[in-house]
Amino acid sequence: MADHKIPFNRPEVLGRELEYVRKSIEENQYISGDGFFTKKCQHLLENYLNIPKALLTTSCTHALEMAAILLDVKPGDEVIVPSFTFVSTANAFVIRGAKPVFVDIRNDTLNMDESKLEELITEKTKAIIPVHYGGVGCDMEVICDIARKYNVSIIEDNAHGFLGKYKGTYLGSFGSLSALSFHETKNFTCGEGGALIINDERLIERAEIIREKGTNRARFFRGEVDKYTWRDIGSSYLPSDILAAFLLGQLERRDFIQNRRKQIWDFYKESLSGWADKNKVKIPFVPMHCEQSYHLFYLRLPSVEIREKLISHLKSRSILSVFHYLPLHHSPMGERFGYKKGDFPVTEIISNGILRLPFYNTIKNEELEEVCEAIREFNPATP
Repeated sequence: MADHKIPFNRPEVLGRELEYVRKSIEENQYISGDGFFTKKCQHLLENYLNIPKALLTTSCTHALEMAAILLDVKPGDEVIVPSFTFVSTANAFVIRGAKPVFVDIRNDTLNMDESKLEELITEKTKAIIPVHYGGVGCDMEVICDIARKYNVSIIEDNAHGFLGKYKGTYLGSFGSLSALSFHETKNFTCGEGGALIINDERLIERAEIIREKGTNRARFFRGEVDKYTWRDIGSSYLPSDILAAFLLGQLERRDFIQNRRKQIWDFYKESLSGWADKNKVKIPFVPMHCEQSYHLFYLRLPSVEIREKLISHLKSRSILSVFHYLPLHHSPMGERFGYKKGDFPVTEIISNGILRLPFYNTIKNEELEEVCEAIREFNPATP
């Protein structure tokens, strides 16, 4: 990315991140997890989102793995998940022995097509895993109705959707569990990191045990037991407090970050809508009942060939743009589960044409204009 004048992503210090990291080192907090800054981040998330419990994790992947353990996912279970997502959404459950039951996505929001869910549910279905693509909420009203009807759990993959809302309610608040990402490409980052959001209070104590390698160490440090011991399965899902220190500096700047990202998103929309209409290119769609998180901005080109030409065109101007998910049902692992090309046509069309534009908190308006000008120069119809 450093070779491009305008990279796809560029994480930046925006507040007191370095001050907090320095304090973490000076007070010897950084060598362990669940310290002062971890607790500060968790309390901030809990209070702001009005949720029972948030637990920082080393990644969104690990938060999803914890969710799979908390649901007691076993070999033979099935989880319904979009094929258009990152591999962790499925893999967190596959490593527990579950089969991913893929579902196609909608042509407008690129979220799972809720109209196809009910036909996929069997007696083996353990959970539905909605992915809020780009921070635009899935149709959670319908998904929740189906889950209640069949007594199936919901785990939200909310890697894109932190601070987004569906019908006035924060994304990540609908399932019994949800997962956040603080990866370097996300709105808020600590390089690598995530969080497990626990909306079902009955799962909190066990979640703390799983996160602490299967021990009740958290209760010991709160003075609730006089010693801690091995109580359950688990792993090392607890991040160092130095990561939480950096993250806290970012979270404290949430209003600035979200306002700036909204400005970036609006700039792209206003600058590219006319060009897109003229050239049969689609831009993101946000339903009226959704408040998006402003995570990304994409173009949907008519074909993979046109997309590759636009990527090359932008690269020639030192601008880095990238495609996104390859369908999981196309992968070698997807084939092992019996899937083949053609099974999910909307996913395949979207995957072939989607192109993500540079989007980061400190991108300047003149850089945005440079990106848009380069795109407006491009004629998809030119051989």
